[in-house]
Amino acid sequence: MPIKILIADDDSLIREGLKIIIGLDEEFIVMGCVENGLEAVEYCLNNQVDVALLDIRMPILNGVEAIKEISLKTKTKCLILTTFDEDEYINAAIRYGAKGYILKNNSPDKIKAAIKVVNSGNMVMQEGIIDKVLKGRDSDNSDNSDNSSKLDKDLFTKREMEIMQAIADGLSNRKISARLFISEGTVKNYITSILNKTSLEHRTQIAIYYLKGGNN
Repeated sequence: MPIKILIADDDSLIREGLKIIIGLDEEFIVMGCVENGLEAVEYCLNNQVDVALLDIRMPILNGVEAIKEISLKTKTKCLILTTFDEDEYINAAIRYGAKGYILKNNSPDKIKAAIKVVNSGNMVMQEGIIDKVLKGRDSDNSDNSDNSSKLDKDLFTKREMEIMQAIADGLSNRKISARLFISEGTVKNYITSILNKTSLEHRTQIAIYYLKGGNN
């Protein structure tokens, strides 16, 4: 069954270009194109959309606020398609439910692949973006203090702390397994435990949570 797509971008050239590129692939159906976040929310409320492809900076209602409303009120999965200069919004977008973050300079094939990943229920993150998110955590802490030391040590086991640190270091489950000499299945079990304890939804949020000292 084709993936039902909504495109939200205030640049008409981007909207129409994506509509043509994605629409030519029989694996997708472009349900609609809108030019601001409010229209995106209204469209998702009134139509069955699998994945909403949203820019961050849009008039009336920006992408972050649109993602918050769409994630709370619909089953639509949100994928951000934007440029590097909007990285100050990434943290909030992920916190509000964005399932992916990719850049507009990606090839059409990569954009379509990202849509498929998000539609399948997984998270997709542009290479290098997570580094920008994590570096941004210190924007208000010029003394570079170790925020991870503020975590509630009674809430997490030593191994869970090691898992969170490894995730914050950008390691995959396979590499965490190699670092800690445990199986990938065990790594997944620890991640599930961490998610349950923190009410977070995915590993990107774990990394941010760890490096912000438990403030998500």
